Amino acid sequence: MTGIYIHIPFCKSKCPYCDFYSFKGDEKQKDSYLRAVLFCLKGYADRKLRVDTLYFGGGTPSVFGGERIGRIISYIREGFDLQKDAEITVECNPSSTDENFVCQVKRAGVNRVSMGMQSAVAGERKILGRPSGREDIKRAVDLFKNEGIENISLDLMLGVPHQTVESIDESIDFILSLGVKHISAYMLKIEEGTPFAEDEKKLDLPDEDTVAAMYLHTSERLRREGFLHYEISNFALEGYHSRHNTRYWKCEDYIGIGPSAHSCYKGKRFYYSRSFRDFLSGKEPLYDGEGGGDEEYIMLALRLREGLDGKKYRERYGKALDEAIFKKAEKYEKNGLLNIEGDRISLTPEGFLLSNSIISDLLY
Repeated sequence: MTGIYIHIPFCKSKCPYCDFYSFKGDEKQKDSYLRAVLFCLKGYADRKLRVDTLYFGGGTPSVFGGERIGRIISYIREGFDLQKDAEITVECNPSSTDENFVCQVKRAGVNRVSMGMQSAVAGERKILGRPSGREDIKRAVDLFKNEGIENISLDLMLGVPHQTVESIDESIDFILSLGVKHISAYMLKIEEGTPFAEDEKKLDLPDEDTVAAMYLHTSERLRREGFLHYEISNFALEGYHSRHNTRYWKCEDYIGIGPSAHSCYKGKRFYYSRSFRDFLSGKEPLYDGEGGGDEEYIMLALRLREGLDGKKYRERYGKALDEAIFKKAEKYEKNGLLNIEGDRISLTPEGFLLSNSIISDLLY
């Protein structure tokens, strides 16, 4: 099985914290981009290639338009073996989601939606450059539900200027009232070259200890509400984890199309440059080394709640996990940062906060 990621680089406006490749774009550029995407897909098209996840990310796919997204899905149905139960996800913003878009993507086969909310608190949303309010978010969720799309995810950002544990609870209360199935709760990272990076000293950002407390509070609160903390930044009701994103963390094959999009396919990693012009001109993706090696597998597996399974590792690589990893893991288990169950190692929510340093220590 293979997944396909389509990067849509268009946005109505650029959020001050965002480092993803995107720009405003006009209708002519969007039509040109559609043709370029179809041309790239043609190079991979194979009716024997089974595709079970398809993800439209961005940018803001909803500003690209439902008709163009439908064209891409139709092309993939014709050129690949798109599975009947494939998970087909589209990202959208409430402010650019209308009834026409929802109907178009539903007809095309979209069955999962990831919506950029970030916060339900008006002051926090204003700082983040998010134009829509609660009523817009609820309206967009209801539009998808009315079309029978129940698999909806909302983004929740932690560590926002002026944010408190109480305001996070306010956002969580609002999310729960909408009855969505999935929540991506990630910590604000100040990316170089963004307006937030330029004004960082002026931003009233919570300190690291406060953000850590917010993260653990969110994890515990959502656990009580029936959400499984299945990956560092992701929570889902049973049966509603993101199948496409889980593919990344399990080192499974995926093809990325579009400027800045990455692929891990047939043991190789490659990516397109962050250039709209290069992509339209048909410039080949850049080689980024071997993909799916044992160290990479360990690093990504430990992002998941299920963790690193020694049996699966042995089946994949034909060797047992290094005993040194288990020896090092013991000290973290004593501190409540991970669990060791037989030949399985998994991080706790407290361990997720320190995942980079823990994983690095286990490996090196």
